Amino acid sequence: MIPAPKKKYSIEEYIELLKNSDERFEYFDGEIVSMAAGKISHGGIAANISRSIGNLLADRPCQVFGGDTAVKTVKEPPFRLPDVTVVCGEPIIEENQGIEMLVNPILIAEVLSKKTQDYDREGKFMVYQAIESFQEYLLVEQHRPHVTRYIRQPDNQWLRGDFIGLESSVKLESLGVVLPLSEIYRMIKFPTAETDAVVAES
Repeated sequence: MIPAPKKKYSIEEYIELLKNSDERFEYFDGEIVSMAAGKISHGGIAANISRSIGNLLADRPCQVFGGDTAVKTVKEPPFRLPDVTVVCGEPIIEENQGIEMLVNPILIAEVLSKKTQDYDREGKFMVYQAIESFQEYLLVEQHRPHVTRYIRQPDNQWLRGDFIGLESSVKLESLGVVLPLSEIYRMIKFPTAETDAVVAES
């Protein structure tokens, strides 16, 4: 039996669905990707990143936004919903069918899960790269202390660095601050060797 083709959504249909649902969705080439709630650790890590960066930037004109904030994407519109977004200076905001979108993020962080990690590492990263103000990307693993950082270079190439272990720290070049992994993973419990093989998708 041939499976029925997936429904293709217009941008207008997607935004109406998003506005009338308590669930988070992202739009990619006519398809809708559910960002449904997963592990508590995912939300805890995102909250730790937001709080820690906010504290580090407390005396500067920067704002940290969470996962409900839309970031406008010129490539593959209309927007994405990153786990953490940082804007320095005056936020530039545009509106699309009643949805406010940030135009000028400087740093974006995504907490990886088994369900969305390929999307975050590849498709979403390519979309974010087209944002002119965007300078730094963090990919944060849930099940072990490992952060991958990408920094935009003057030639628009991206330099990768990996930071592993709770004793490590990642320097956020775009913000001029240092973020310890011990703060990113504060109060997060990692799977044991016995349970690692059966970690549920999140």
